[in-house]
Amino acid sequence: MAHDPDSARAEAEEAQRERARAERARHEQGLGARLGSAVKEVVVVLAMALVLSFIVKTFLIQAFFIPSESMEDTLLVGDRVVVSKLSPTLVDVDRGDIVVFDDPGNWLDPAPEVNRGAALNAVRDALMFVGLLPDTSEGHLIKRVIGLPGDHVQCCDSEGRLLVNGTAIDEQVYLRPGAAESNQEFNITVPQGRVWVMGDNRGDSSDSRYHDPGGTGAEGSVPIDRIVGKAVVMVWPLDRIARLSDHDDVFADVPDPGDRAFGMAPRPTPSAR
Repeated sequence: MAHDPDSARAEAEEAQRERARAERARHEQGLGARLGSAVKEVVVVLAMALVLSFIVKTFLIQAFFIPSESMEDTLLVGDRVVVSKLSPTLVDVDRGDIVVFDDPGNWLDPAPEVNRGAALNAVRDALMFVGLLPDTSEGHLIKRVIGLPGDHVQCCDSEGRLLVNGTAIDEQVYLRPGAAESNQEFNITVPQGRVWVMGDNRGDSSDSRYHDPGGTGAEGSVPIDRIVGKAVVMVWPLDRIARLSDHDDVFADVPDPGDRAFGMAPRPTPSAR
């Protein structure tokens, strides 16, 4: 039988086109597989980063935004600080520490909600939840610890200085320049399991002094279990990055509250809190 050259050529061309289509399909399939694998890797990395950030924020450190003037000039409005959550769980809180704590009971006025729209609000809340954005500090306060459990804290001696367990302390190193130690007299004993806190800007700080109507320290002091952590470093703005000092030298001469001269029980050990 005679062979038709045109038919043979058409078959060859069709076979070539089929091979080309098969090659394109294999290439596209390979590209899709590589793209899918890359996407999976990115998702896994992001998920691990979010989980790690959440763990760090929950158990180790957390960033907070400073919303008020109560700690000036140590901390200014808009500053960001990093808080170590090892205190008070693993590391004891001490006099002079700057601590962030949950509102112990109506210290704060209700904060007005800032509505940026449902989508942006959800993104902001999610990023704060996992620790990728600093906490807005709503529901939290930041102050300096002045008295520990059992301490006798009093304002003031003849020179206007606070007395802690009968010893006058010189706070000028961290108080806002020109600020008096206190414009309100008090004479309290810090209950067990609690601390007495005050802001560095004493004239503009709604602290333990103003939330203790009974004048005994029972209501104005803050339960230790309400402390979120100790502020250790300021990270924003960049020109103010610095370690936050607890100024332990200020309290170096303060005796233990168990001293017989004060007739008080000794400070409890961490296991007794």
